[in-house]
Amino acid sequence: MTNTALQIEINNLPINLRQEVADFVDFLKTKKVKKTKNKFREFGFAKGKIKLSDDFDEPLELFQEYM
Repeated sequence: MTNTALQIEINNLPINLRQEVADFVDFLKTKKVKKTKNKFREFGFAKGKIKLSDDFDEPLELFQEYM
């Protein structure tokens, strides 16, 4: 459907349905903005949320025979 055909279809709708179309267009715009917002993370975003045990660097008992 071309832009002109779409505009004719929208203009032929009753005023209350045109308002619903306008609301839907606004919804689609905000939906797109939310997706692009998540791509950028602030440095240190997860600071303090991840904790490693004290023996994190120690070899596992399972691999003792290989060492």
